[in-house]
Amino acid sequence: MTQSQALAILKTGANVFLTGEPGSGKTYVVNSYVVYLRKYGIEPAITASTGIAATHIGGMTIHSWSGIGIKTKLDTRDIRNIASNQYITRRVGRAKVLIIEEVSMLTPNTLSMVDSVCRQVKQNQKPFGGMQVVFVGDFFQLPPVAKRETEQTKQTELTETSSARFAYDSPAWIDVDPIVCYLTEQHRQDDSDFLSILTAIRQNAFDADHLHLVETRKINGAIVPDSVPKLFSHNADVDRINDEILAKIPQESTVFTMLFQGPDALVAAIKKGCLSPEILSVKVGAAVMFTKNSPEKRFVNGTLGTVESFDKTSGNPVVKTRNGQRIIAEPMDWTVEENGRIRAQISQVPLRLAWAITVHKSQGMSLDEAVMDLSDVFEFGQGYVALSRVRRLSGVYILGLNTRAFQVHPEILTKDGVFRQASGGAQSIHSQISPDEVQKRWDNFIIACGGKLNGTYQLYSKLNTQTETLVLWNKGKTIREIAKTRTLKEGTILEHIEKLVARGEIHQSDLSRTLTPNLVSELPKIHAVFGKFHDGKLSPVFQKFHGEYSYNELRIARMLLVQNKPS
Repeated sequence: MTQSQALAILKTGANVFLTGEPGSGKTYVVNSYVVYLRKYGIEPAITASTGIAATHIGGMTIHSWSGIGIKTKLDTRDIRNIASNQYITRRVGRAKVLIIEEVSMLTPNTLSMVDSVCRQVKQNQKPFGGMQVVFVGDFFQLPPVAKRETEQTKQTELTETSSARFAYDSPAWIDVDPIVCYLTEQHRQDDSDFLSILTAIRQNAFDADHLHLVETRKINGAIVPDSVPKLFSHNADVDRINDEILAKIPQESTVFTMLFQGPDALVAAIKKGCLSPEILSVKVGAAVMFTKNSPEKRFVNGTLGTVESFDKTSGNPVVKTRNGQRIIAEPMDWTVEENGRIRAQISQVPLRLAWAITVHKSQGMSLDEAVMDLSDVFEFGQGYVALSRVRRLSGVYILGLNTRAFQVHPEILTKDGVFRQASGGAQSIHSQISPDEVQKRWDNFIIACGGKLNGTYQLYSKLNTQTETLVLWNKGKTIREIAKTRTLKEGTILEHIEKLVARGEIHQSDLSRTLTPNLVSELPKIHAVFGKFHDGKLSPVFQKFHGEYSYNELRIARMLLVQNKPS
């Protein structure tokens, strides 16, 4: 199924499972659908199973959105307490469309808990309270972490658990009965040999020829620059590499120690769920990752950045994120509550080092190059996820591998055939519907969601074309690449960036990416002319230089001139 066919089905309001190989454009389709909904004044709930996945789509974790937090079970009282929270009630109650990215990493029980909360808040016993539900993900990627349950942790629960491991086994998934849209295009990898390797792993057809290709990418770890992202299957390897690279920075570490209070068993449980270490050592220049969601939505669990300095007042790290935002990382609390009372609590700066990350944390990323050690792979799909993060085989550097690295879950092999067949059937049925009937269904869904069809939200639509540009900018795309991807002129993309800078969504210091060496040397001369005209308009400056600089170059110079103005 193509991206446009999947988008056409989504617009009808049908519940959908959007799937496909890494790089097939699942997130692109989701972003396109979000822009479409917002055009008509409908704000979808955009969520993901993990914090890092949430950063890719500009959303929040499904656990935070629904209010279930770190709970693994809900009883009737829990459901009532969550539904009585005014923030949860407002958020869930007004949602008409719920998008859940990386659904493959959710347990069946988690999905059922979210379903129960939605039904309770909306007072509607239809699946998820009657919302359109869009599941997004690929079950060949990493499954949810299975946790064993002891007799001591068992309690009465509203949603039943079972030995089932995958989200599609959940009663909530079965009740939703989503239309499967299986994307078959490839937009990340353009290397035929590399694609043959990934396809072979996915089809359980990985052979000696494929292994030979992979082994050509083996290297000695000592020759790899620290700047190349490193993926490992175990946290111990990640911690070791991060500590080694931190030690190379020639300055003293600033140390932040975790504070805690409450019964030892509960404190230990919170520590286990907290990604920040008990003793956090960082330096200026350290690559870091936030480990908790900001209540003010300044960052989420998974936001990446670099320590730029330490705040002169508090001493806390000042982190520059990848989108240019500067954030003072202040200590935050992780708590366990019972009957509205805090029983245990820990407090720590919500950061961890991030030169190296686990394969689990890399899911959803697109990388030009990566070093990976697959010698200790222990989970189906780990090797596949690590390899498929990279765009070309020439960007893969392998330190080691084992026979498990290229195996996928046998149950998923079978289920994938079912999904492909279901997608083909959906595509066939949808293609038989007349264009007039399709448009009618699209319009009816917009009206049912309370949207407007008369162009009332045209301004909102314009704002979100800028958001599309921001998504690509945050992925490190150049002006030319963004323009090509969006089939727009480079000048239009620069207009978007100007507005995003003005709104603070792109930091002015990040504009250095737009400069050519020639323009860098010419900036003082251009800025001097801008200073003579005062109104900031481009035409007089363009005429003054008799066309020596293009309008696009002058637009970039003007943005950098704004940066240099006194506040």
